Amino acid sequence: LFDGLYPFYPQQRKAAAFDISTIVVIVVFLTLACSFLLIIPGIRGRARLYWTLRVLLSLFVGVVIVVVQFTGDWETGWVQANTSYKSFSPVQVNVDIGLHIGLAGVNVTLRGNPVKQINETIDYNEHFPWNFGADYDRSYSQGLQQGLPSPILYVAEKFSRQSPCSVHRQYRIAGHYASAMLWVAFCTWIISNILFSMPVLIYGGYMLLATGAFMIFSLLSFSTVRNSPMCLIQIGTRTLHVAYGGSFWLMLAIGLLCFVAGITIVAMHHLNLDLLKTFFDLREDKAEEYQEMPEVFIDPHVVNKSL
Repeated sequence: LFDGLYPFYPQQRKAAAFDISTIVVIVVFLTLACSFLLIIPGIRGRARLYWTLRVLLSLFVGVVIVVVQFTGDWETGWVQANTSYKSFSPVQVNVDIGLHIGLAGVNVTLRGNPVKQINETIDYNEHFPWNFGADYDRSYSQGLQQGLPSPILYVAEKFSRQSPCSVHRQYRIAGHYASAMLWVAFCTWIISNILFSMPVLIYGGYMLLATGAFMIFSLLSFSTVRNSPMCLIQIGTRTLHVAYGGSFWLMLAIGLLCFVAGITIVAMHHLNLDLLKTFFDLREDKAEEYQEMPEVFIDPHVVNKSL
């Protein structure tokens, strides 16, 4: 005790809604999208619709690939239970406990139900990183020193290196390789856009297929953690279960979208190249294509003078 009080934070910390890195990435891509929307009125005819569809869809794929690197909902789980709030105290509180697992670490959320209980505001969201270069056990030890609520420490302890659950290494390696695959997918996405602008449409379609493939590989890498048995997370009389979250399913949808778009581009290149060129605004007039002059005007005075 410190002056008769438990060593909790002097001021209650509020749960974070978004990661700062996520906000920065979204702002950058929104700036690119707004810049394109400013110049889109200068494109005439049906090509305006094609340009808008291609650019916005491509930017959406790019922002998803980067944003999911920083999100914490690849696996999520919630449970409502009555549990002890502080160490060495028999006081029970009714809380919602959330577990959010990302590529770089785990977030544990504790929210009172209601938020105001025992003369305190129960609203926490603590992050414990396990990416390479971070020390999960040190973050957990700091949580012990700060006096985090008991449910947060209990859940975080399940993923520590010393835990008998032995899932720390699996999650850390799976998240590392999934993140590496996504950065490769981001590079192939950039190359595909360069090839589409050159334009080399069929090779752009191939790189779009590669982008979808690396996104699916990242999901397979993260899914390997399911091969390891997970310890039960018992909160009071309730059990906290985790399932694939929004980032996982969003990556799956975008990966399949890249596959469909890539296969469509490659197929149209072999079956109907003119339609593909129309969609990418590469059609040329026949006179320009064959370099023909539709009409020739000859001055008779100049011809007679030269003769």
